[in-house]
Amino acid sequence: YNLHMSIHETLKKEIPEALRAKDQVRLTTLRSLVTAMTNEAVAKKMKPDAFLDDESAATVLKRAANQRKDSIEQFEKAGRTELAEPEKVELAIIQTYLPQMIGREEIEPVVKAKMEETGASTKADTGMLIGAVMAELRGKADGADVKAVVDSLLT
Repeated sequence: YNLHMSIHETLKKEIPEALRAKDQVRLTTLRSLVTAMTNEAVAKKMKPDAFLDDESAATVLKRAANQRKDSIEQFEKAGRTELAEPEKVELAIIQTYLPQMIGREEIEPVVKAKMEETGASTKADTGMLIGAVMAELRGKADGADVKAVVDSLLT
């Protein structure tokens, strides 16, 4: 995808492509994402046709991805795999637009640096430390991964 184009613009531009390709699932997914972006822009008191910055767009994408994950889980629990399948396809499409998350091995040095900086060393410091690390890695690391690294390093 285009590096000079925002995530929001990219999504909007790909709708006609999905239409031409008669890719119904992709089309539906892109339209729902663009709608979510527009709603977010309006909620932020921006014009409905304004483009979100990539950080806000990534937040909307993560929310959409989490909704799909929840649906998949619910459907699978209920034994309705046929309903979970389209959600999985949508999730895969959404994930192609999400900024790549860094792995735990890349999170660890940041956690160690923050521990030194803040003097965090015990389990009591967990929340503060996760907050400090997430603030630094905003949009680059998954919260669950950060928590796992922090838990493994605090005594």
